[in-house]
Amino acid sequence: MTKYLRGLAVLGVLALVVTACGSRPTESNEAEGSGGEKPAADAKDFRACMVSDSGGFDDKSFNQTSYKGLQDAVSEYGIAESTAESDSDGDYPENISGMVNAKCNAIITVGFKLGNQTAIAAAENPDVKFGIVDFDINAVDLEEVKLDKAPTNVKSLLFDTAQSSFLAGYLAAGMSQTGKVGTFGGLPIPTVTIFMDGFSEGVAYYNEQKGKDVQLLGWNDKTQKGLFTNDFENKGMGRNTATNLISQGADIIFPVAGPAGLGGLQAAKASGGKVNAIWVDTDGCKSAAEYCSVLLTSVYKGMDVAVKNVITTTYEDKFDNTPYVGTLENKGTGLSPYHEWDSKIPAELKAEIEEIEQQIIDGTIPIESKAVPQTQ
Repeated sequence: MTKYLRGLAVLGVLALVVTACGSRPTESNEAEGSGGEKPAADAKDFRACMVSDSGGFDDKSFNQTSYKGLQDAVSEYGIAESTAESDSDGDYPENISGMVNAKCNAIITVGFKLGNQTAIAAAENPDVKFGIVDFDINAVDLEEVKLDKAPTNVKSLLFDTAQSSFLAGYLAAGMSQTGKVGTFGGLPIPTVTIFMDGFSEGVAYYNEQKGKDVQLLGWNDKTQKGLFTNDFENKGMGRNTATNLISQGADIIFPVAGPAGLGGLQAAKASGGKVNAIWVDTDGCKSAAEYCSVLLTSVYKGMDVAVKNVITTTYEDKFDNTPYVGTLENKGTGLSPYHEWDSKIPAELKAEIEEIEQQIIDGTIPIESKAVPQTQ
């Protein structure tokens, strides 16, 4: 996958000398805040930074949405930024070190797989504020990272996507013409399986309420076994996995695999209208508009808002390490608009989904996934 580095270069771009195996970190300085207004007096001295996981900032999903939060903060406050895009998991230590060496005030790391290295770096640099997407720093394996306690200068950004994926599962079951829907993941890690759990529970709830027997292929939430591409980059593997599900009769696909999941959308689009899909992490009709025609909706995570908040509170000297959990209630996760499917989805089904959403919020419908963030 071709990776790229973005930077806002109003005054110029300066290369940082870092020996990371991944993409070299980039640095930029903003002369003005949003709307052309002069930034705060100390904006030029504040640097917000981000390290991607191996999916890269152009993944049309997880990293890209988090990256938007960084860009929103840079644009609004006129602060400086540095970024490091990782090509593989082995790049994380040096890329995070590169951000520390760049004198970053706030460092956001994107993804569960960066958890241990973020904990180590935060413990070694207590004056730097960190935020990490999809990892609970308080649950870090202290023995593995060789720390006595979890660092207190990290804010965990977590999302209960089992709630929103429940709605997606109900929708998929209600829209399936074959009575079979399918899902697959990138890796069997909690931030992936939480989507698959919720989707499974939503399908099961539809069957219970309607007396139907819509089958879910690709995941069993009871045994925690299912289909995985075993990476987040291989679109060919994603397409093959989706094609496997389609060959078994699935007519709605729910890929939870980052860029690899785009292969699932390719398979759906190639079906000529027989197969459709639901995207994850961000509104797919915006991030991957070429597939909008086959997307019933998307399960979004407000990672951009959460990332911006960490940077903003650090900039304003109001950093708070209390974990953030995005839910249906606080709009940190939910279903994106139906877009091209708005007129195709029955009004009754839409109304049922709205009612179910409220029932999940008030606790009438419990979510069973063990991957749900436990800080709630």
